[in-house]
Formats: sequence, C-alpha cells, structure tokens
Amino acid sequence: MATTDVAPAADAELDEIEDEPRRRRLRGTLRDDRRFGLRARIVMAFVLGALLLSGLFVTVAYTLTRNNLLDSRESTSLRIVGRNASAVLQALNVAERTPEEIVANLSTPTGSLPILQIGSEWVPLDPLNFAEADVNSELLSVVIGGEPAQMRYRVGSTPYLVIGIPLIEDDAAYFEAVPLRDIDDTLRSLGLALAGGAAISVFAGAGLGWWAARRVLLPLDDIGEAAVAISAGELDTRLEAEADRDLGRLTASFNLMAGTLQQRIERDARFASEVSHELRSPLMTLTASLEVLHNQRDEMPARAQTALDLLETDLDRFQQLVEDLLEISRFDVGSVALQPSNFEITEFVRQALAVTGSSPEIVHADGVEGLLIHADKRRLARVIANLVDNANKYADGVTSVEIERVGTGIRISLTDEGPGVPEDEQLAIFDRFSRGVAGGSRGAGTGVGLGLALVAEHIRLHGGTVSVEPVNDDGTGSRFVIDMPGVLV
Repeated sequence: MATTDVAPAADAELDEIEDEPRRRRLRGTLRDDRRFGLRARIVMAFVLGALLLSGLFVTVAYTLTRNNLLDSRESTSLRIVGRNASAVLQALNVAERTPEEIVANLSTPTGSLPILQIGSEWVPLDPLNFAEADVNSELLSVVIGGEPAQMRYRVGSTPYLVIGIPLIEDDAAYFEAVPLRDIDDTLRSLGLALAGGAAISVFAGAGLGWWAARRVLLPLDDIGEAAVAISAGELDTRLEAEADRDLGRLTASFNLMAGTLQQRIERDARFASEVSHELRSPLMTLTASLEVLHNQRDEMPARAQTALDLLETDLDRFQQLVEDLLEISRFDVGSVALQPSNFEITEFVRQALAVTGSSPEIVHADGVEGLLIHADKRRLARVIANLVDNANKYADGVTSVEIERVGTGIRISLTDEGPGVPEDEQLAIFDRFSRGVAGGSRGAGTGVGLGLALVAEHIRLHGGTVSVEPVNDDGTGSRFVIDMPGVLV
C-alpha cells in the first residue's frame, strides 16, 4: 500500500522536473540571485576577514605607538622647557645678562628652538627657523593670559611641539619649539610597514580562502563528477567513503540515492525489455496471420481491403515500436557496447543513404574524400537511416548531405526543406516519444517518437552530439548536425 501511494507522487514530481521551460526559469533565477560561485564567496569571506583584522591591527598598533612616542616626547620636553623657563626667570631677575645671552646659554639637547618674549620684544635663538611669526596666535593668547600651554602644529614642513610658559605677568613669556621630525619619520616608516603587513595578510587570507574553498568543495566536485557520470549512463558510479563524519553522511546519502535511482531505472528498463520480448511472439503470429489475409486480399470486399491496409500500417508501426523499445532498454541498463572499426566516411554515408532509398546531393569539403573515421558502422548507419526516415515523414525527404572536418572530428549535416522545427522544440524533439507539432496527430505518416531519441543515444555513445537548426531566416527548413570525434589522419 505504501508503494502504491508514493509512486504516483514521485512520477508526478519527475514529470514536473522534466519540464524544460521550468528548468530554464529555475537556472535563470539561480544565476540572477547568485552572481558569484560558492568558491568565490568563500575566498571573498577570507579576504574580507583578513582585511578587517589587519585594518584593526594596523589602526591599534599605529595609534598606540603614536600616542606613546608623543607622550614620551611631551613629558621629556615639559621637564626641559620648565627647567629652561626657571633659568630664564632667574637670569631676568639678576639682570646681569642681555636677553640674547640668556637665550643663547639655554640647554636644548633635543634641538629645540627657544624664543623669549619681553614686552613687545621677541628674542629667538634661530629666527630663520622659528621666530615671532611662527608662534600660534591661540597659543600666544593663552600664555599671555597667564596660563602655560602647549600645541602641536607644523611650521613649514616641520612638525613642532610648541610649549609656552608665562614668566612675568603681562610682561614676559618663554616659548620653546621642540621638533617632532624624528617621530614623524618613525610614524611614516611604521605606517608603511604596517600597510605592507596588512597587504601581505590580505593576500595570505586570499590564499588560505582558496585552499579552504578547494578543501571544502572537493567533495562537491566529486559529487558533481559522479552525477555527470550517472547522467551519462554509468549507473554503478559511487563515491568513496569519507573519514570525516559530516562528509561521510553526505557521501552515504548520495550513494543511497544513486543506488535507488539505479534500481528504479534498471527495473523500468527490464520491464520495458520484458514487455517488448513478450510482445514479439504475438507480433509474429499477427504478422503471419496478416500475411495469409494479404494473400487473399483480392477476394475481399473494398471495406475489408481498407481495414486490412490500416491493420498492416498499425502493425508495422507496432513492430517498429517494439524494436525501438528493446534498443532503448539496452541503453538504459548499460548493456550497449560499441563495436568500432575504421572506414571511409564519404563512401559510408553514400551507401547508408542508398540503403534507405534516398539519393540527396552529397557535398563534402576539401580533404574529406578518403578520410577515415573510427566508429561503429551499424549504429552510425542506424542514425542516418532514422534521420532520413524522420525527414521523409515530416519534411518530404532530405535534400542534401554535407560532410566536413571540424578539428579532430567529423561533422555530418542532413538538410531538408520542410516546415522547420520551432525554437522551443529543437531540444525536446530528441526526447523519447516526442514528435513535436508536426507529429501531434497519429496517422500513417507519423512515427512513434523514438527515432530521434535513438539517434541521440547512438551519437552520445560515440562521444558526439546531435542538434537541429533552421536553414532559412523565416525558420523553415531543418539541418540536423552530427558532430563526432574519432577521425584518423
């Protein structure tokens, strides 16, 4: 009971999945939603992570180093400037030396540039590098107001720490400019080194992301290859067991699915094969009985003769259906094997067309005459026969056959001047039991819908492809193109 309930639902789901327009819409939606592959997204995640971490590290390291250097320089400078300011104040109280002598005798081991302000007079040690005009106005107003202050700014291209200390209220003040060029150079070098380290970290993150993506996606690549092999008919394809617990579950699930799929396909193929075999016996009986009736056809009334003709037509189609089903079932169970040989392609095509009773124009490119191909002659002859039969049913026969060499392979094109194949059916006509619009109604001139499917199976078995394209701009006419490898030079 459970199997009976589930099977229709599964068949309905398979029918829905096999809807080609729906598959195209689904693929288009996935492409729109995910412009980058999973591998690219993993690498980008590692790159962004490395960029954020390295950026955070660079910011923290640069800021801490800068603050420590400046704080150390400021504390040292404040002690020296305070000592120098006391010395200046004592010298002014003694009044034994001139302001120029006082400034010249100050101890400035760090290369500082002192400047003394007494009333309206400014006495700099080095007026070329630091003079009255170089004292910041905001700093000056604070110091003149009686409060010591400090400020960092540039004078020209040189960064300075300028410290101002009031000496005599509203009368004198002492300023000293401590150069910060060494700290500026150190910070610039540090910034370049950190930026280089950050760049290396980003590249290392990209490399690590690529390795991780390859490692993570390797099982998915194996699954993809296994799925391609299964779709190509290798139903016994399985994945090797993984030591990793999570990947092991994925592998086991895939193998279980592949095994179930193989059992179902083989069961369906055996069913079709057994049914076809069972139908052969009554078909032989019907054929023999029909032959007896055909020998007495002249003695039958007109209506009986018409019924006999219809019976012969349907019996021929039924016999063709049984033979095609047997061939299809062999492909499904994987019991089909090529028996290749070397033969001259142009002469082979000419003979294969002659067997079908068709005599279209054969056009071959330069260098094709006498060219050998390695293929299964029987199956390739069946391909040409099916294509000619399809053209006879729907397009008044093949008008021309073109043979040309493409790379290391051969291309055979069969052209007709029929109504053509609509664009939305150019893939579907190679599906089983697909007869397109032209074969939409059953009749004496229509097939069973397996001829082109067998063509696709035979060509796929050779490692080639078959397709159809319009001949004229208005969509009329069809050209069936067979591309096969195996040319012998």
